[in-house]
Amino acid sequence: MAVSMRLGRTVAARASVARRARAVAADARPMWYPGAAAPKYLDGKLAGDFGFDPLRLGANENLLPYYQEAELMNGRYAMLGCLGALLSEAAFDFNWWEAGAQDYGFSLGQLVAVQVPVMAFLEAKRIEGWQKTGGAGVLNTFPFDPLGYYKGEESNEAEIQNGRLAMVAWLGMCSAAANRGAGPIECLRQHVADPGNVTAFTSDVGLELTVAVVMLSLAPFFVLAKQSLGDGEEENFSPIPFDFN
Repeated sequence: MAVSMRLGRTVAARASVARRARAVAADARPMWYPGAAAPKYLDGKLAGDFGFDPLRLGANENLLPYYQEAELMNGRYAMLGCLGALLSEAAFDFNWWEAGAQDYGFSLGQLVAVQVPVMAFLEAKRIEGWQKTGGAGVLNTFPFDPLGYYKGEESNEAEIQNGRLAMVAWLGMCSAAANRGAGPIECLRQHVADPGNVTAFTSDVGLELTVAVVMLSLAPFFVLAKQSLGDGEEENFSPIPFDFN
């Protein structure tokens, strides 16, 4: 009996030490929520790495650089899309989703004949340059910095964070257009005029949004509970019962 009790205390002490070690490691750099333990492959070397990969998609080290570049490209297009949505409403007399139906003085066939080969060439050069340098550029200029503002890691961090913000903003603009039938500037006007009744939570997707916010707010508590009650054997929390290795 005494041996069993001592063994139990030893196991509990080791689990406590393991949890404290994970907490110290997590505090060494900013994480997506306080106390989170990043997966081994997210070691903080990538720009914008806050240890967030709940589906463990980046566990394949050969695919991780491609995922990072894909996120950057989506973020860049989202930033351009947000800018275009704002300009189409502020400077022109149509909403952003009506831009494709406007008359620009050339036919769809002419647009396709020019855009497809030009974009194919530019994308081929971009991928070729990225594979050689790991950076973003145009034609043979990597990184692409015509104004001389590039500051290395600082610029990389700023770009990925602005890109992530733009992707969330673009999702909001699309949702507002679908539910309110208005662009971002008009939606802002309506909200300012009646802030209590014109919000995302009072729209047609208000219930779904409320459920999502509640689930995301509670998720860290479940993660912390699992780490606190665990035996210290599992180093990384995984919300799915399989991996991608």
